Amino acid sequence: MSKTGHLFKSWILFEDNDYVVVNKPAFVPSVHERGKQTHISVLELAREIYPESTLCHRLDRETSGVLVIAKNAEAYRNLSLQFEHRKVEKIYHAMVEGHFQFDDTLVDLPINSEHPGRVRIDKTGKPSATFFKTLKVFKHFSLIECQPVTGRMHQIRVHLESQNAHILGDEQYGGRQWHLSEIKRKHKGEDGPLMKRFALHAAVIAFRNMNGEILGVEAPYPKDMEVLLKLLNKYDAL
Repeated sequence: MSKTGHLFKSWILFEDNDYVVVNKPAFVPSVHERGKQTHISVLELAREIYPESTLCHRLDRETSGVLVIAKNAEAYRNLSLQFEHRKVEKIYHAMVEGHFQFDDTLVDLPINSEHPGRVRIDKTGKPSATFFKTLKVFKHFSLIECQPVTGRMHQIRVHLESQNAHILGDEQYGGRQWHLSEIKRKHKGEDGPLMKRFALHAAVIAFRNMNGEILGVEAPYPKDMEVLLKLLNKYDAL
């Protein structure tokens, strides 16, 4: 097996005859990005091992977390119908700037994604709904559980922005980079960013496999998200 094949295998969280579920690293695109010199995509890596495989959904390049790949056409159709009928459960975790107390709060606002460079809330857009729940509050941030009902481009990021809850590092939607010196008193030494991407992770997915059984898969935090939480617990706890 090639080095890239071994790399892909190291991401696998679950595998059976029909599906492969991986923990996608940040900065790895779901599919090939035309015109960009970037990491080989998840789909390209998957097809080196499973030539007939198809992605069942996508994650933004900077978003880490759980991603499902169908090994055959029947499996792809099975999950596509579940997405179409909103039967797939997806849970994301986001670190947002500021204090927010969401309690299964529903944001039900239409999203216009005709211009991928700036997806926005627009009454002419497609119906879009996301539930938000606060998991933990720090001095400067809140860890939020996000459960999208629909699957629009940048949906979680746009719906959080609509609540003035900007994701840490998400400069496209009102967030910014934060540095260690901003949360650590009398900081000395190298002052790097708390995170080198926006802080969004696809944590859980649940759907029915080809036998009709519910399959739930959880993706552990990647190292950068773990480090962020460790720093906030140490220097930014209430």
